This record gives sequence, structure tokens and C-alpha cells, in this order.
Amino acid sequence: MKQTVTRYDAASRYLHWLTAALLAAQFVVALTMPDITRQTPAIGLVAWHLSLGVTILGLTAIRLVWARCRSTPVRGVKSILHTFAGIAHKGLYALLVIVPVLGWINASARGYGLKLLGVVPLPALSANGSSFGHSMGDVHSFLAYVLLGAIALHICAALYHHWVLRDGTLHKMLPVQNQPEPSTTR
Repeated sequence: MKQTVTRYDAASRYLHWLTAALLAAQFVVALTMPDITRQTPAIGLVAWHLSLGVTILGLTAIRLVWARCRSTPVRGVKSILHTFAGIAHKGLYALLVIVPVLGWINASARGYGLKLLGVVPLPALSANGSSFGHSMGDVHSFLAYVLLGAIALHICAALYHHWVLRDGTLHKMLPVQNQPEPSTTR
């Protein structure tokens, strides 16, 4: 099977790896911050968690707009793997929107004011003290673990393409410009 290997554009690669870095930081902060109770103030690691969440949501919005504007690398023949990849990518994007929005709803219920880039105030998505908003915190936490699992699956799929299929898929997203592309003839 011969497949044309091209790369994603620099902006797509940069946005991808920036998102990955922010998500890694977010999971470290989330796992090390104190348990949030009704009296927990939005300071320290909690404030960092909120800021990173808003940043990830904004970056995801930029990525979604950019994805609509750019062309993707040329692919070979469509297969069931491409179908699964499309579903997986849509699921990842959905989680990258839903998880921060649920966190935003929960933060609003706790009276935490959120700001985009630390400057632009964001509206509350639930009333202060809202039981719905507080319950969305539990859903937010659960779906964060689902997102972590989806990211692990995404990484495994990239490594499968690289080491088993040897189809150059991983090279399309690597940030290094002068990376030699593998032969795709099998």
C-alpha cells in the first residue's frame, strides 16, 4: 500500500502541541490541588486550574476554527481506521469543550469569577450556590478522567501508526521540520 505522507501546517502542529502541554499541566495541577469544598477560595493551585481550563477552552475554540479553514494532509485509501480516527478526533474535541464548560458551570456555582487571559471577565454559567452547578463539578471530574483515557488512546494510536503500520501518520504532527519521512511502501 502506497500512501502520500505530508505534514500538517505549522499552525496546526503548534496548536496541537500547545494543547498537549496545557493539558499535561492541567492534569498535574488538578491532581495536586486541594479538594474543593464549598468554602475553598480560588487561590493558588485552584486559581491555576481555573486559568488553565479557560485557556484550554479558548485554544480549543481557535483549533476548531483553524481546522475548518485549513486542508488536512493527503491520505491514502479510506479504511475503517480512518473512520475510527475521525470518530476519536471528534470525541476528543467534544471533551476538550465539554470538560472546561462543566468546570466553568461549577466555578460559577462557587462564585469564582473567570477571566480569559486573566483580563476578559467571563459570564457566570450558573447561579452562585446553584445545586446544579455544584453537581456539574462531579460530572466535570468524571469526564476529565474520560478525557485522560481518550488522550492515552490517541497516543497509543499514534504509536501504532508509527511502529506497526509505519505509515508516516505520526510524522505529520511532529514539530521538527527536518524529520525524515519513512518509506510508506509495504
